[in-house]
Amino acid sequence: MKKTYLLLLCLSISTVFAQRNLNKTNSIAEAEMKSAEQQMNIEVNPNTANYNVTYHRLEFTVNPTVKFITGKVYTTYTALANMTTVTFDFANELTASSVKIGATNLTFVENTNNELIITLPATQTTGTSATVEINYSGVPPQNGFDSFVQSTHNGSPIIWTLSEPFGARDWWPCKQDLNDKIDTIDVYVTAPSQYIAVSNGVEPEAPVINGANKTTHFHHGYPIPAYLICMAVTNYQVYNQTAGTAPNTFPVVNYVYPENYSSAVSDLNETLGIMNLYETLFEPYPFRNEKYGHAQFSWGGGMEHTTVSFMANFSRQLIAHEMGHQWFGDKVTCGSWKDIWLNEGFATYLATLVIENFDGADAFVTEKEGMIEYITSSPAGNVYLTDLQATNVNRIFSSRLSYNKGAMVLEMLRFKLGDALFFQGVRNYLADPNLAYKYAVTTDFKTHMETVYGQSLTEFFNDWIYNQGYPTYTITAQNWGAGQARFVINQTQSDASVSYFEMPVPVRVYGSGGQQADIVLNNTVNGEVIITSVPFSITGVEFDPKRHLIADANSTVTLGNQNFDLDSAVSIYPNPSSDVVHIQMPSTSTLEKVIVYNNLGQKVMENSTLDFLVSSLSTGVHYVDIQTTEGTYHKKFIKK
Repeated sequence: MKKTYLLLLCLSISTVFAQRNLNKTNSIAEAEMKSAEQQMNIEVNPNTANYNVTYHRLEFTVNPTVKFITGKVYTTYTALANMTTVTFDFANELTASSVKIGATNLTFVENTNNELIITLPATQTTGTSATVEINYSGVPPQNGFDSFVQSTHNGSPIIWTLSEPFGARDWWPCKQDLNDKIDTIDVYVTAPSQYIAVSNGVEPEAPVINGANKTTHFHHGYPIPAYLICMAVTNYQVYNQTAGTAPNTFPVVNYVYPENYSSAVSDLNETLGIMNLYETLFEPYPFRNEKYGHAQFSWGGGMEHTTVSFMANFSRQLIAHEMGHQWFGDKVTCGSWKDIWLNEGFATYLATLVIENFDGADAFVTEKEGMIEYITSSPAGNVYLTDLQATNVNRIFSSRLSYNKGAMVLEMLRFKLGDALFFQGVRNYLADPNLAYKYAVTTDFKTHMETVYGQSLTEFFNDWIYNQGYPTYTITAQNWGAGQARFVINQTQSDASVSYFEMPVPVRVYGSGGQQADIVLNNTVNGEVIITSVPFSITGVEFDPKRHLIADANSTVTLGNQNFDLDSAVSIYPNPSSDVVHIQMPSTSTLEKVIVYNNLGQKVMENSTLDFLVSSLSTGVHYVDIQTTEGTYHKKFIKK
């Protein structure tokens, strides 16, 4: 999910945010953004870093006709250092009425910095645990977060929450950061009995009626960050489905506005196929011991609350995006907002995999084409955020960079590694016990991909994740003897942060008899000459027909002179050289001998391999006789 928020301490506000609707993915990302842009003065609260939360019992009393909450929150935590006070993130607009440990009342203060600071009855020592009970109430703030909203749909009242990234504190005392997941939670929602309540996890028992009110209990037994805890209450109509493969099935519980029920049921039937695809490609649904599902809410996008995604609608792509987050964002959560692409890039890419698998290759190419056009609509933009960027909500949830570029980087990595290694690396990342149901940063993902690839991916991540921009390719192709073609690759970069984008470059070649072949040119330097086998004479060429690369639309491949010249096909590079030189020649010729002469005509070296050392030679011009099965070719090079 992604949204933009207005904070009390914002520095700037822009009431207009508009982008071209280039593709389905971009539509979702934009629907998840609001028309405001501001700078946030919120970072990780150092005052909450001295303890780990292990359990919450959250008791909320609400009425969807009124924006107000009364709560009782039990928090069990373990001290990471000796503590005399414990601090919770807690909105200034809420009021705590009492704080206890057991039957002992504690003193506390609410400062003006959205904190509740509790004085402990004695020093709590490192490694010990305690449970505090906080009673509070109030009107959650209207500060642009949309973290606690009271509104209506078709005349019926509703309350819903959406806490990402910094809104949990607006409706309950919590620790909202990206380094501490709560091990388990129990949520009790009390509301007028005519309404249905929704939260994370499953209902262990039937709701309890008490007079005019009803209390619904939800238990969630997996680790969860504060921002993914949710609540909604309205006159929902429930539509149940069953996902998985027997005997490993699990319920899919959908909470739908009655006025949209018929159309929603039709749309929601896509859910099971998408779930099956993700389980096949990656691993079983991470929360299969509980449930998955959706809850409709009155906002412009979606939010991947663990086990129950809140949805503005039930379009296939929104279902696919939010469901994808259950693996990437909920099971493995980005370890900082600088790593948000690990949530959003993955969810966006999974939604494009639905297009690939359900609609076919052509639709997949069209979707990627739109994403590339959007990414390259501006010359700069990094995927991994800077510290400053990570305090700006619109930048965190940039549809162009965190969503689209993040997704296309995954497509390029898949192309570079191949399907088998790519998907195995992702599965290993999800299964890593140091990451599963915990947090991950970009280097964690990189390490897993390098492990399956067997090579460093530092250059790739530097070019595409940490630095900015994209290349424009200018490639010339030429028929080069029997069964061969010669390609010369040149590139310019849109941003100076990358000196050269090293990447396998796909081209498609065509023959006069209707033949075609896809070729991958492993390009690492500007002006690189690559001679490769082609089983026919080339009459046409196309750049990246399957849209694997982020590259400018003006990238071209042109067919050059058709006349083959074997003498020019044999060359020496690099030239000049101080160390090693390489002889390039068509595969139709076989090297027999290389003889090197100095500028006095004296023989100084003899060799029989295409690569040889010249470091021992004197500086200056040298002459080389290259003896092959096709004849002898005379070249010169400069030893520097």
